[in-house]
Amino acid sequence: MQNIISYVDQYFCDKHTTPSVNEIALGVGIPKTTAFRYLVEMDNRGMLEYDGKSRTIRTPMIKKFAPDSAPCPLVGSIPCGSAQTEEENILEYVSLPVSLFGNGRYYILEASGDSMVDAGIDSGDLVVIRTDCNAEIGDIVVALTGYSESTLKVYAGIDEDTQEAILEYRNQAKYPDEEIRVKQLIVQGVAKHVIKAL
Repeated sequence: MQNIISYVDQYFCDKHTTPSVNEIALGVGIPKTTAFRYLVEMDNRGMLEYDGKSRTIRTPMIKKFAPDSAPCPLVGSIPCGSAQTEEENILEYVSLPVSLFGNGRYYILEASGDSMVDAGIDSGDLVVIRTDCNAEIGDIVVALTGYSESTLKVYAGIDEDTQEAILEYRNQAKYPDEEIRVKQLIVQGVAKHVIKAL
């Protein structure tokens, strides 16, 4: 049975798909009925997953090699400096592995500007934004500040006296203690991960 798993793994590495029962039988050198019987038995034992209807096979290696993933749109760029008007254009979709990013609704933005460098976000970095969660004080958020202007900043809460939402920069060398205050704030998502080149 182990030689069937080895054959399926090698076949997947070579062709990025799994073999048919007939191909397994030929590759391992056993009758087709025996290959089918082994696959069913191995599925029952938990050695692999075999779905006879869809003819899909998932070995432990294949499950690691091809984890569950979710499509995520890459949507243009967003400024890390002053708020600017940005149009939402989906450039492409990328797959985010659930094992690394978790379940949720995400999109990816390319950061531009230098106001978030102290938070580890540089111009050109890809920022993974989650939309199905609430923003807490201290979170890095994509904020719509009015007139369809969006920016990437740290949410610092609401000023009790003025009832203004506070968005903070994170670049003390260039923007010491600088912040944006707005009467109306729409949070379009919370930054959860940064993808960058080294």
